[in-house]
Amino acid sequence: MKYTIQHTTAYTYLEPVSACHNIVRLAPRDTNEQICSNTNIEIEPHPDRINEYEDFFGNKVIYFSIEKEHWELTVHVTSEVERKPFADFKIHDNPDLCLEEVKLELMNLGPGAVDIKQYLFETPMTSGNDAVLPYVMQSFLPGRSVFESVRDLTRRICEEFEYKPGYTTIATPLSVVMQERKGVCQDFAHLAIACLRSVGLPARYVSGYIETISPEGVEKLVGTDASHAWFSVYLPQRGWVDFDPTNNCIVSEQHITIGWGRDYADIAPLEGIILSSGSHELTVSVDVRREI
Repeated sequence: MKYTIQHTTAYTYLEPVSACHNIVRLAPRDTNEQICSNTNIEIEPHPDRINEYEDFFGNKVIYFSIEKEHWELTVHVTSEVERKPFADFKIHDNPDLCLEEVKLELMNLGPGAVDIKQYLFETPMTSGNDAVLPYVMQSFLPGRSVFESVRDLTRRICEEFEYKPGYTTIATPLSVVMQERKGVCQDFAHLAIACLRSVGLPARYVSGYIETISPEGVEKLVGTDASHAWFSVYLPQRGWVDFDPTNNCIVSEQHITIGWGRDYADIAPLEGIILSSGSHELTVSVDVRREI
Protein backbone atom coordinates (compact mmCIF):
# COMPACT_ATOMS: atom_id res chain seq x y z
CA MET A 1 0.00 0.00 0.00
CA LYS A 2 1.12 3.54 -0.74
CA TYR A 3 0.17 6.49 1.41
CA THR A 4 0.48 10.25 1.18
CA ILE A 5 0.59 11.94 4.58
CA GLN A 6 0.11 15.66 5.07
CA HIS A 7 0.80 17.06 8.51
CA THR A 8 0.29 20.77 9.19
CA THR A 9 1.22 22.48 12.46
CA ALA A 10 0.29 26.16 12.84
CA TYR A 11 1.18 28.53 15.67
CA THR A 12 -0.48 31.93 16.08
CA TYR A 13 1.30 34.19 18.56
CA LEU A 14 -0.46 36.83 20.64
CA GLU A 15 2.76 38.85 20.80
CA PRO A 16 5.46 39.10 18.12
CA VAL A 17 8.23 36.50 18.17
CA SER A 18 11.66 37.92 17.44
CA ALA A 19 13.35 34.54 16.89
CA CYS A 20 12.73 30.83 17.23
CA HIS A 21 14.69 27.59 17.09
CA ASN A 22 12.81 24.37 16.33
CA ILE A 23 13.27 20.64 15.86
CA VAL A 24 10.85 18.70 13.64
CA ARG A 25 10.48 14.91 13.81
CA LEU A 26 7.79 14.29 11.22
CA ALA A 27 9.66 12.57 8.39
CA PRO A 28 8.84 8.82 8.41
CA ARG A 29 11.92 6.62 8.63
CA ASP A 30 12.63 3.53 6.55
CA THR A 31 11.98 0.25 8.36
CA ASN A 32 11.61 -3.42 7.49
CA GLU A 33 7.90 -2.74 6.98
CA GLN A 34 7.93 0.58 5.11
CA ILE A 35 9.88 2.81 2.75
CA CYS A 36 9.56 6.59 2.75
CA SER A 37 10.22 7.61 -0.86
CA ASN A 38 9.88 11.35 -0.35
CA THR A 39 9.39 13.98 2.35
CA ASN A 40 8.89 17.66 1.64
CA ILE A 41 8.76 20.32 4.35
CA GLU A 42 7.38 23.83 3.84
CA ILE A 43 7.99 26.41 6.57
CA GLU A 44 6.45 29.86 6.70
CA PRO A 45 8.07 32.31 7.34
CA HIS A 46 11.00 30.95 5.41
CA PRO A 47 13.72 29.83 7.86
CA ASP A 48 17.08 31.56 8.01
CA ARG A 49 18.77 28.26 8.79
CA ILE A 50 17.75 24.67 8.18
CA ASN A 51 19.60 21.41 8.67
CA GLU A 52 18.67 17.73 8.39
CA TYR A 53 20.29 14.89 10.34
CA GLU A 54 19.63 11.61 12.13
CA ASP A 55 19.38 11.50 15.90
CA PHE A 56 20.79 8.90 18.29
CA PHE A 57 17.89 6.52 17.56
CA GLY A 58 18.20 6.84 13.77
CA ASN A 59 15.12 9.07 13.42
CA LYS A 60 15.05 11.78 10.77
CA VAL A 61 15.30 15.24 12.33
CA ILE A 62 14.98 18.70 10.77
CA TYR A 63 16.33 21.72 12.67
CA PHE A 64 15.41 25.24 11.60
CA SER A 65 15.59 28.77 12.96
CA ILE A 66 13.75 31.96 12.09
CA GLU A 67 15.66 35.07 13.09
CA LYS A 68 13.18 37.78 12.16
CA GLU A 69 10.01 39.03 13.78
CA HIS A 70 6.87 37.00 13.01
CA TRP A 71 3.35 36.54 14.35
CA GLU A 72 2.65 33.10 12.89
CA LEU A 73 4.54 29.90 12.17
CA THR A 74 3.34 27.12 9.87
CA VAL A 75 5.12 23.83 9.30
CA HIS A 76 3.63 21.66 6.55
CA VAL A 77 5.16 18.22 5.93
CA THR A 78 4.16 15.97 3.03
CA SER A 79 5.47 12.40 2.95
CA GLU A 80 5.03 9.49 0.56
CA VAL A 81 5.28 6.07 2.19
CA GLU A 82 5.00 2.55 0.81
CA ARG A 83 3.84 0.08 3.45
CA LYS A 84 4.96 -3.51 2.91
CA PRO A 85 2.63 -6.50 3.43
CA PHE A 86 1.92 -7.29 7.05
CA ALA A 87 4.24 -9.92 8.51
CA ASP A 88 1.76 -12.61 9.59
CA PHE A 89 4.56 -14.72 11.08
CA LYS A 90 4.70 -12.28 13.96
CA ILE A 91 1.24 -13.45 14.97
CA HIS A 92 1.09 -17.10 13.94
CA ASP A 93 4.67 -18.35 14.18
CA ASN A 94 6.00 -16.79 17.34
CA PRO A 95 7.88 -19.04 19.74
CA ASP A 96 5.99 -20.01 22.88
CA LEU A 97 8.69 -18.73 25.22
CA CYS A 98 7.63 -17.72 28.70
CA LEU A 99 8.92 -14.64 30.51
CA GLU A 100 11.87 -16.31 32.25
CA GLU A 101 13.00 -17.96 28.99
CA VAL A 102 12.88 -14.66 27.13
CA LYS A 103 14.77 -12.85 29.90
CA LEU A 104 17.46 -15.55 29.80
CA GLU A 105 17.88 -15.05 26.05
CA LEU A 106 18.08 -11.31 26.59
CA MET A 107 20.93 -11.84 29.07
CA ASN A 108 22.75 -13.92 26.46
CA LEU A 109 22.60 -11.17 23.84
CA GLY A 110 25.91 -9.89 25.14
CA PRO A 111 27.22 -6.37 25.79
CA GLY A 112 27.02 -5.47 22.10
CA ALA A 113 23.22 -5.31 22.13
CA VAL A 114 23.15 -1.79 23.57
CA ASP A 115 20.49 -0.69 21.10
CA ILE A 116 18.13 -3.25 22.64
CA LYS A 117 19.12 -3.05 26.29
CA GLN A 118 18.76 0.75 26.47
CA TYR A 119 14.99 0.20 26.33
CA LEU A 120 15.00 -1.77 29.58
CA PHE A 121 15.31 1.30 31.80
CA GLU A 122 12.66 3.55 33.27
CA THR A 123 12.38 7.16 32.12
CA PRO A 124 10.50 10.08 33.72
CA MET A 125 7.57 9.57 31.36
CA THR A 126 7.41 5.82 31.95
CA SER A 127 7.82 6.05 35.70
CA GLY A 128 4.81 4.44 37.31
CA ASN A 129 4.07 3.51 40.92
CA ASP A 130 3.62 0.41 43.04
CA ALA A 131 0.50 -0.47 41.05
CA VAL A 132 2.40 -1.12 37.78
CA LEU A 133 3.88 -4.52 38.59
CA PRO A 134 0.66 -6.05 40.01
CA TYR A 135 -1.20 -4.72 36.98
CA VAL A 136 1.12 -6.28 34.40
CA MET A 137 1.37 -9.59 36.23
CA GLN A 138 -2.34 -10.13 35.65
CA SER A 139 -1.37 -10.70 32.01
CA PHE A 140 1.90 -12.58 32.57
CA LEU A 141 0.37 -15.74 33.97
CA PRO A 142 2.59 -18.77 34.75
CA GLY A 143 3.33 -20.75 31.59
CA ARG A 144 1.85 -18.17 29.21
CA SER A 145 4.16 -17.09 26.39
CA VAL A 146 5.48 -13.55 26.39
CA PHE A 147 3.83 -12.94 23.03
CA GLU A 148 0.38 -13.89 24.33
CA SER A 149 1.01 -12.04 27.59
CA VAL A 150 1.77 -8.82 25.70
CA ARG A 151 -1.33 -9.32 23.54
CA ASP A 152 -3.41 -9.70 26.69
CA LEU A 153 -1.85 -6.58 28.25
CA THR A 154 -2.68 -4.69 25.06
CA ARG A 155 -6.29 -5.87 25.24
CA ARG A 156 -6.69 -4.98 28.89
CA ILE A 157 -5.36 -1.44 28.46
CA CYS A 158 -7.79 -0.89 25.59
CA GLU A 159 -10.75 -2.27 27.52
CA GLU A 160 -9.97 -0.93 30.99
CA PHE A 161 -8.88 2.62 30.10
CA GLU A 162 -11.12 5.23 28.50
CA TYR A 163 -9.80 7.07 25.46
CA LYS A 164 -10.53 10.69 26.35
CA PRO A 165 -8.74 13.46 24.39
CA GLY A 166 -8.02 16.56 26.43
CA TYR A 167 -8.21 14.80 29.78
CA THR A 168 -4.44 14.52 30.05
CA THR A 169 -1.43 16.40 28.72
CA ILE A 170 1.98 15.03 27.89
CA ALA A 171 3.05 16.22 31.37
CA THR A 172 0.41 14.15 33.20
CA PRO A 173 2.19 11.57 35.40
CA LEU A 174 1.59 7.92 34.59
CA SER A 175 0.39 7.38 38.16
CA VAL A 176 -2.51 9.77 37.49
CA VAL A 177 -3.39 7.96 34.27
CA MET A 178 -3.49 4.66 36.16
CA GLN A 179 -5.64 6.11 38.91
CA GLU A 180 -8.14 7.88 36.64
CA ARG A 181 -8.14 5.16 33.95
CA LYS A 182 -8.37 7.81 31.21
CA GLY A 183 -5.98 9.17 28.62
CA VAL A 184 -4.91 9.09 24.98
CA CYS A 185 -2.62 6.97 22.83
CA GLN A 186 0.56 8.48 24.28
CA ASP A 187 -0.59 7.62 27.80
CA PHE A 188 -1.50 4.05 26.85
CA ALA A 189 1.84 3.52 25.12
CA HIS A 190 3.72 4.84 28.16
CA LEU A 191 1.67 2.59 30.45
CA ALA A 192 2.42 -0.52 28.41
CA ILE A 193 6.11 0.37 28.25
CA ALA A 194 6.26 0.90 32.03
CA CYS A 195 4.57 -2.48 32.53
CA LEU A 196 6.94 -4.37 30.24
CA ARG A 197 10.08 -2.74 31.61
CA SER A 198 8.94 -3.57 35.14
CA VAL A 199 9.17 -7.29 34.28
CA GLY A 200 12.53 -6.93 32.50
CA LEU A 201 11.48 -6.65 28.85
CA PRO A 202 12.84 -4.02 26.42
CA ALA A 203 10.04 -1.79 25.17
CA ARG A 204 10.18 1.36 23.08
CA TYR A 205 7.78 4.19 22.24
CA VAL A 206 6.75 4.48 18.59
CA SER A 207 5.34 7.63 17.00
CA GLY A 208 3.44 7.59 13.72
CA TYR A 209 0.08 7.66 12.01
CA ILE A 210 -2.84 5.33 11.57
CA GLU A 211 -5.16 5.43 8.59
CA THR A 212 -8.80 5.99 9.53
CA ILE A 213 -11.40 4.45 7.23
CA SER A 214 -14.74 6.20 6.74
CA PRO A 215 -18.00 4.21 6.61
CA GLU A 216 -18.87 2.82 3.19
CA GLY A 217 -20.29 5.53 0.94
CA VAL A 218 -18.99 8.38 3.10
CA GLU A 219 -16.11 10.44 1.71
CA LYS A 220 -13.15 10.74 4.04
CA LEU A 221 -12.70 14.24 5.44
CA VAL A 222 -9.34 15.94 5.08
CA GLY A 223 -7.51 16.61 8.32
CA THR A 224 -9.42 14.14 10.48
CA ASP A 225 -6.54 11.72 10.98
CA ALA A 226 -4.17 12.40 13.85
CA SER A 227 -0.71 11.57 15.05
CA HIS A 228 -0.69 8.24 16.80
CA ALA A 229 1.51 6.33 19.23
CA TRP A 230 2.00 2.71 20.19
CA PHE A 231 4.74 0.51 21.65
CA SER A 232 7.17 -2.13 20.50
CA VAL A 233 8.55 -5.05 22.53
CA TYR A 234 11.72 -6.99 21.72
CA LEU A 235 11.37 -10.78 21.40
CA PRO A 236 14.82 -12.39 20.95
CA GLN A 237 13.83 -14.79 18.16
CA ARG A 238 11.58 -12.36 16.28
CA GLY A 239 12.97 -8.89 16.89
CA TRP A 240 10.76 -5.89 17.57
CA VAL A 241 7.01 -6.51 17.46
CA ASP A 242 4.61 -3.56 17.60
CA PHE A 243 1.31 -3.46 19.49
CA ASP A 244 -1.35 -0.73 19.53
CA PRO A 245 -3.12 -0.60 22.93
CA THR A 246 -5.44 2.22 21.84
CA ASN A 247 -7.01 -0.04 19.22
CA ASN A 248 -6.25 -3.45 20.79
CA CYS A 249 -4.32 -4.75 17.81
CA ILE A 250 -0.96 -5.74 16.47
CA VAL A 251 0.36 -3.00 14.22
CA SER A 252 -0.65 -3.58 10.58
CA GLU A 253 -0.46 -1.96 7.14
CA GLN A 254 -2.62 0.93 8.36
CA HIS A 255 0.10 2.05 10.77
CA ILE A 256 2.87 4.31 9.44
CA THR A 257 5.95 4.80 11.59
CA ILE A 258 7.68 8.15 12.01
CA GLY A 259 10.26 6.97 14.52
CA TRP A 260 10.89 5.69 18.02
CA GLY A 261 12.68 6.32 21.29
CA ARG A 262 12.54 5.57 24.99
CA ASP A 263 9.39 7.69 25.42
CA TYR A 264 7.51 10.62 23.85
CA ALA A 265 10.27 13.11 24.65
CA ASP A 266 12.68 11.31 22.28
CA ILE A 267 10.33 11.58 19.29
CA ALA A 268 8.18 14.67 19.97
CA PRO A 269 6.82 15.87 16.58
CA LEU A 270 7.82 19.52 16.96
CA GLU A 271 9.55 21.32 19.79
CA GLY A 272 11.47 24.52 20.11
CA ILE A 273 12.30 27.78 21.84
CA ILE A 274 10.77 31.17 21.02
CA LEU A 275 11.78 34.69 22.08
CA SER A 276 8.49 36.31 22.99
CA SER A 277 6.55 37.60 26.00
CA GLY A 278 3.16 36.30 24.88
CA SER A 279 1.31 33.01 24.62
CA HIS A 280 0.24 31.18 21.46
CA GLU A 281 -2.55 29.19 19.87
CA LEU A 282 -1.83 25.83 18.22
CA THR A 283 -3.72 23.95 15.53
CA VAL A 284 -2.71 20.60 14.03
CA SER A 285 -4.15 18.93 10.94
CA VAL A 286 -3.21 15.46 9.68
CA ASP A 287 -4.43 13.67 6.58
CA VAL A 288 -3.45 10.10 5.67
CA ARG A 289 -4.44 9.15 2.13
CA ARG A 290 -4.17 5.66 0.67
CA GLU A 291 -3.05 5.91 -2.95
CA ILE A 292 -3.27 2.20 -3.82
